[in-house]
Amino acid sequence: MKLKEMLKDLNYEIVKGTDEVNINNIQYDSRSIEKGDLFFAIQGYNTDGHKYIPTAYEKGAIAIIYDKDMDNLPECTMVKVKNSRKAMAKVSSNFYGNPKDKLKIIGVTGTNGKTTSTFMIKSILEEAGFKVGLLGTIANYIGDEKIHSDRTTPESLEIHKLFKHMVDEAVDYCVMEVSSHSLYLDRVYGINFSQSIFTNLTQDHLDFHKTFENYYQAKLLLFKNSKNSIINIDDEYGKRVYDDIEGNKLTYSIEEKSNLKAENIKMHSTGVEFSINYEGKEAEINMHIPGRYNIQNALGSALACLNEGISLEVVKRGFENMSGVPGRCEIVTKKYNLGYEIIVDYAHTPDGLENILKTAREFTKGRLISVFGCGGDRDRTKRPIMGKIGTELSDIAVITSDNPRSEEPLDIIEDIKSGIKNNNYIVVENRREAIKKAMEIARQYDVIVVAGKGHEDYQILKDKTIHFDEREIIKELIEELY
Repeated sequence: MKLKEMLKDLNYEIVKGTDEVNINNIQYDSRSIEKGDLFFAIQGYNTDGHKYIPTAYEKGAIAIIYDKDMDNLPECTMVKVKNSRKAMAKVSSNFYGNPKDKLKIIGVTGTNGKTTSTFMIKSILEEAGFKVGLLGTIANYIGDEKIHSDRTTPESLEIHKLFKHMVDEAVDYCVMEVSSHSLYLDRVYGINFSQSIFTNLTQDHLDFHKTFENYYQAKLLLFKNSKNSIINIDDEYGKRVYDDIEGNKLTYSIEEKSNLKAENIKMHSTGVEFSINYEGKEAEINMHIPGRYNIQNALGSALACLNEGISLEVVKRGFENMSGVPGRCEIVTKKYNLGYEIIVDYAHTPDGLENILKTAREFTKGRLISVFGCGGDRDRTKRPIMGKIGTELSDIAVITSDNPRSEEPLDIIEDIKSGIKNNNYIVVENRREAIKKAMEIARQYDVIVVAGKGHEDYQILKDKTIHFDEREIIKELIEELY
């Protein structure tokens, strides 16, 4: 494709060369450049792509888009723009034939609940007969095809490439987790969402956003490009979102008055039951995913689908045909007769940990044992908060390592311990040994919650990433211990 066509509707300046050149492919990683490619120089979180312009040129880049004043420009087409990230979003969409305009796109943002909500929406839409794509934390999906995911929301270049794949495969809807990082870094710039859901806002990612207000303002960006905004009005920040955005707004709740409210709630160890009333029609939902917070996820998901014209009967079937979400309140010991249960959950924020422990407490007949840690190179201020929550809501807490990254695991554990007032905890640094310890002390009717990693099948250590799937480890430990 000619560069000129790719730059359509973009303000730019040709500093050197011509926009009549033909582009082979587009890249923002200089290591992937091949002869005839276009390179985007992006200011990253850890490094600056402008430093790799010489490398990209040497590897064969025929054109480069950049946004900083520079000397000694290479002998290829150089395109200066105001913002390289926004330019990459726009140019990528043009390069792939603007597939975003051929899909209906539903976005979900919030600290917790994004993954579960997207899986719920996917289930309902498929029940309605649509082919669905999904972009999210666990993986990316195009119908039944599963594609590895490196981050919650990909870079814009990958998003539009995936959109193109979806359009080629006759996908009708794309359901997306939309992270605060992706909103702040313009990864979803230029995408118009048919429905956008706000789940909640609690402390997370302050290592990146620095202040909670910055975090909130990043989340708010999603609703400025949405036809319909669907808001959890039980959440204090949901109330603020409702006041701060314009356009068509709908609310859902368990407690507050709203457009879609759950009533007649019954909770048990394997799921929840509740009723909803929408435009005079009522449905009794029996969902096989436990947790009060999952009722809220269901309400937001239902409202998005109802807004798309899907009937309440289909919504009900979509929920009831779901068996669960990998690593989200996942009971991994169902087929074993241990006398106690083990739940694996992705909870890695204070609110997430509180939710899963309160949920587990509701069906725990014996003691509640938690196993958790905190990730390295991330928001340190949440560590003592999680220590306090974990020990106050558990009978026994086993504090361990998570993804320590470049930090010393014991330093992270000390940060966690600084918020603890109780003495009902033990420290086992090695995560496998920590899970083993919890299983050794478990008695009949106890419940163990292993929190923090959920669906992840790896652990990030200082100089390496190792395979670490907690479901596999628990199976191995059952064989070893019993």
